[in-house]
Amino acid sequence: MKGRWLNYLFTGAMIAVLAACSSKPTDRGQQYKDGKLTQPFSLVNQPDAVGVPINAGDFVEQVRQIRSASPRLYNNQNSVYSAVQEWLRAGGDTRSLRQFGLDAWQMEGADNYGNVQFTGYYTPVIEARRTRQGAFQYPIYRMPPKRGRLPSRAQIYAGALSDKYILAYSNSLMDNFIMDVQGSGYVDFGDGTPLTFFGYAGKNGHGYYSIGKVLIDRGEVKREDMSMQAIRHWGETHSEAEVRELLEQNPSFVFFKPEVYAPVKGASAVPLVGRASVASDRSIIPAGTTLLTEVPLLDNNGKFTGQYELRVMVALDVGGAIKGQHFDIYQGIGPEAGHRAGWYNHYGRVWVLKTAPGAGTSVFNG
Repeated sequence: MKGRWLNYLFTGAMIAVLAACSSKPTDRGQQYKDGKLTQPFSLVNQPDAVGVPINAGDFVEQVRQIRSASPRLYNNQNSVYSAVQEWLRAGGDTRSLRQFGLDAWQMEGADNYGNVQFTGYYTPVIEARRTRQGAFQYPIYRMPPKRGRLPSRAQIYAGALSDKYILAYSNSLMDNFIMDVQGSGYVDFGDGTPLTFFGYAGKNGHGYYSIGKVLIDRGEVKREDMSMQAIRHWGETHSEAEVRELLEQNPSFVFFKPEVYAPVKGASAVPLVGRASVASDRSIIPAGTTLLTEVPLLDNNGKFTGQYELRVMVALDVGGAIKGQHFDIYQGIGPEAGHRAGWYNHYGRVWVLKTAPGAGTSVFNG
């Protein structure tokens, strides 16, 4: 989703860049099977991943959404999509990719050992009302006219914007903030009407500052324990005034626009399918690129289980914190997706799938 900055929450809370480490940590899914990679993308005949992709149906649905929403993007990538779907129908054995006219280019990762960073984002569902009442006291705003610099978050909380820009009132300032950093969300007005999608409409122009880093610097949360769940827990165990003071440390603020019956779309204007799409750095992974990903499996407490799953996903979104060998996996809608997204700051291997020479366009031509 355009304007989404979930991962800034963890700026300063990430583990040290792997390339700077003298050891070879494995606690977040890092692997060291093939030695160092000497190129950003290395052609491999057969990815040595274990198993077959578990989300063939979701990938097919994601391609269908691309075809419907963006014919131009679909046509640019159709040769790859068709070959991948044929490969999946035949069982998805990584040893047989070349039989379907596909090359796999392994990404070098953050440390040249192939360890690509994975984080997660999702679409929250929050409770709200159309008028201020009872527990529903926290405004959600539409984009005001830009006449110079707009107020900071603290100024907006203090009432700097006119009430005419208020779209709804939620019952949780923290929920508003989480929808803010995700860039969009669904709103349940509690009146029996369908959920309303609140899409990204713009921001106030102030720089983003990580509240996760604030909590770490204040000694409130240990660096190794930082996650969305940790931030939520902190909010639940502190007063309204303390939560507001923390959130005000981030002056950036996002505005929304309500859309009825709208699906969640990425920056490519394509509806996103949970765990079949990612946000990428488009300077190295163009929109529509197909990825074979080996994703670390986490337990319910966000700890790496030592196991992985193969997924085929498409790069359809961007994010301000998504740079280089880093992907943000779209996890879906609602609390369960949010639980998954909140834990992810792990590493896995990624292969970019392209048509082999003679079978289509050349590699990395977008």
